[in-house]
Amino acid sequence: MKKAIYFWRKGLWTLLSLFFLITIGISFLYLYLASQLPDVESLNTVHLQVPLRIYTQDGKLIQEYGEKKRIPVTYEEIPKMLIYALLATEDQRFFEHSGVDIFGLGRATLKMLKTGTKAEGGSTITMQVARNFFLSRKKTFLRKFNEILLAIKIDRELSKEKILELYLNKIYLGNRAYGVGAAANVYYGKSLKDLNLAELAMIAGLPQAPSTQNPIVNPAAARKRRDHVLERLFEEKYITEEQYKEALNQPITAKYHGAKVEVPAPYVAEMIRQSLYNHFGPAAYTKGYNVYTTIKAPYQLTANQAVAENLLSYDRRHGYRGPVSNIDIQGKPKESLNRYLLNYPAFNGLEPAIILNIDNQEAQGLTRFNEDFNLKWSGMSWARPALRKGWVGRQPTYAKQILKVGDIVYVRKQQDEWFLSQIPEIEAALIALNPNDGALLALVGGFNFDKSKFNRATQSNRQPGSSFKPFIYAAALDKGYTLATLVNDAPIVVEDPSQPDLWRPRNDTLTFNGPTRLKEALVRSRNMVSIRVLDDLGLNYAINYVSRFGFHKENLPRGLSLALGSLSVSPMELTTAYAVFANGGYKIEPYLIDHITDNEGEVLLQAKPAKVCQQDCEQNATPDSSSQAPRVIPADTAFLMTSALKGVVQHGTAHAANILDRQDLAGKTGTTNDQVDAWFAGFTPDLVVTTWVGYDAPHSLHEYAASIALPMWIDFMKVALQDIPERALPQPKNIVAVRIDPQTGLLAKQNQDNSIVEYFREQDVPNEEGPANTSSFATSQEEQKEVF
Repeated sequence: MKKAIYFWRKGLWTLLSLFFLITIGISFLYLYLASQLPDVESLNTVHLQVPLRIYTQDGKLIQEYGEKKRIPVTYEEIPKMLIYALLATEDQRFFEHSGVDIFGLGRATLKMLKTGTKAEGGSTITMQVARNFFLSRKKTFLRKFNEILLAIKIDRELSKEKILELYLNKIYLGNRAYGVGAAANVYYGKSLKDLNLAELAMIAGLPQAPSTQNPIVNPAAARKRRDHVLERLFEEKYITEEQYKEALNQPITAKYHGAKVEVPAPYVAEMIRQSLYNHFGPAAYTKGYNVYTTIKAPYQLTANQAVAENLLSYDRRHGYRGPVSNIDIQGKPKESLNRYLLNYPAFNGLEPAIILNIDNQEAQGLTRFNEDFNLKWSGMSWARPALRKGWVGRQPTYAKQILKVGDIVYVRKQQDEWFLSQIPEIEAALIALNPNDGALLALVGGFNFDKSKFNRATQSNRQPGSSFKPFIYAAALDKGYTLATLVNDAPIVVEDPSQPDLWRPRNDTLTFNGPTRLKEALVRSRNMVSIRVLDDLGLNYAINYVSRFGFHKENLPRGLSLALGSLSVSPMELTTAYAVFANGGYKIEPYLIDHITDNEGEVLLQAKPAKVCQQDCEQNATPDSSSQAPRVIPADTAFLMTSALKGVVQHGTAHAANILDRQDLAGKTGTTNDQVDAWFAGFTPDLVVTTWVGYDAPHSLHEYAASIALPMWIDFMKVALQDIPERALPQPKNIVAVRIDPQTGLLAKQNQDNSIVEYFREQDVPNEEGPANTSSFATSQEEQKEVF
């Protein structure tokens, strides 16, 4: 008996000693770890990883960049039913415990000891916040102890509402969605406030296994989890039996929703992405920067359509190049054919398809989305075979002349009818700019960004051809020329240092008009006149002058071919240069970012572009106002050049633009040698737009600018000008309108029938009348084209 008591006492003392040592050890561990716990106060200003988002000037999403999709929400923005659902399944005693649920930990420990498996209910929401924000995912005793201490500290220093807000914004919920705001968008394409009870229950059930049991990857498992959440809500009396049964019967409607791009502008988005990455590095994708561009949503959408439609139209005019491929479809099920089509991307509404059957003037096929279609004769009769040098073959009369069974082709659906199509080989660019401050309002860098990421609006340098002539003519006006000055349109042979042989330029019509007024030469794009003007001005003077418009001197060829636009420029450069005419003589700088905010809406950067100011500039200036754009050419020169360029639109190479029925349109076409590049740069006092069309590997378009670049410009302007009232720049005080004889440029005689009105500086008005009975020359429409 004594021996038993002895061993009992010894065992008790051993246990007490062990307990004492463990208590001391835990106490020392607590004191050591507690002193090293991170500052919980930082959670009040925590910066979650939020993607970079790019918007139009009116807040429509252009693009989103970032590995993690997150839409931060405040506690007040979280539906109460979502909070109830989360607590009922994840942490029922959340509002009662102090960060650590002793009962929950006990139950989890006992179950682990009994079964050897990890049980639910061990970690509270507060402990998960501690782990997600401060600790690693490595499972060790020390980390768990830290987690418990941190949870207690977080619960003591933060409100329960703040803890829930942090948790619901941080937690991963599958499919790259972090936080409940992003999950609502990714799975349902909605904001949190718009989710119904069944959808909220689905979101609340995701934290347990977001990657493997979400409704996209495993709908059956996700439904089972959702129903469990609904059951817990009913058990806790958060919902009625009627609500419970109704939600249980709701089908699984979740599907993947990417960022809701409202205004596709991928070339713009890429410019912004590169700019922010260069400035912020990788943080650009995680700090939640919101970039508000100068892009105007209706303009960009119209620009996208104008470029795509006109390139497709050009492509049809030049014939059908045949199928992308042809495969043997004999005995192959539709599912197999559909999988094959997935190898071919879609572009701008053009869908890859397989031809399955051909009738006399019809064909049937299958798209890559397993959709059957019927191709009527009206949808394929355009497909004359494409031949060399822009020629097309004979008009087909039946479908088998165009298609074969098994052909892989591109088709397009328009107004419930299918059309045979093909991906254009040709490319284009369009830039729209506000000439009064440089804001870029629309920008398209090619037919399709996925097809080619090369931005032709900013990166492509091509010869502008005759669209460069206005800058030479402006130089002439500032050196004594007038719009009525006569210059001989006659053959010329030039020894040009920039050319290997003697240069014999010509007009495209192979005709010469003799003495021609300067304005008429610009309107009709007479090459000989431009060359003689440049020769008279001198290269040094001309190069120095045109550099005022933003052209770099080192890029300007030192030869008379400069008069015909033999330099290389980007559409952005040419648009910026034309803005000088549009705004009355000021040099503006294009800009794309209006302002940048952080995730809290605080403005981090605000653009302050130099603006055109026509009057009372100094009186209206404030310390925060933008600077004034510098004047680079006189106001009277800009006015005279705009008058001449209006003539190009009204009765010159751009006369097709008269369909817009406006008197404030001005611009110039440009078609380079062998019709390799086609341009139109046109403007009003409030909008400058340039279009360029060509092949990336230069070869002939077999069309002039008036038939390909100008229609694109017109299609854009039809929409863009709807909200811009017609107006003209103020006429400078030293400019007067005078009636002249159109053939000599001298004053018209009284009551002369064919006299025309021309603008002059007061000191440049002719001081003598022209001879009697003169007649103006008639120029055919063919002569309105230009080769350069």
